[in-house]
Amino acid sequence: MPAHTHLNPPDIRPPFARYSHGVVVAPGARLLFCSGQLGIAPNDHVPTGVAEQTRLCFANISAVLTAAGMGRADIVRVNAYVAGREHLPAYMRARDQFLEGLAEPPASTLLLVAGFARPEFLVEVEVIAAAPPGPDPAP
Repeated sequence: MPAHTHLNPPDIRPPFARYSHGVVVAPGARLLFCSGQLGIAPNDHVPTGVAEQTRLCFANISAVLTAAGMGRADIVRVNAYVAGREHLPAYMRARDQFLEGLAEPPASTLLLVAGFARPEFLVEVEVIAAAPPGPDPAP
């Protein structure tokens, strides 16, 4: 199966950060739509800082990817929701650490939001991933 095609057309402004303007998913790919993940640990602990919460969001995403037989390189889109402009630098550092080493970055959208269902949450991240066809993952 051919690799996905990452697009950064030369006739538009380059991305502001490490992301692609678009990603064409290869025909026949298995798709994973990961629900928004919050910065909450399995024991219900919610760290107070956005960097720690973001790392937990991506750890939770990694667990979902693994359950689907996928990995970070299969992510084609990241959508992030951050509760306040002051949290952007810490979110961006944690996101870039998670995506470090990928040949091509995924497409990405980042939104500032007024808040989440519980006030202690500062960030939520969802992804779409695509991988070559294969067996269905075990539930």
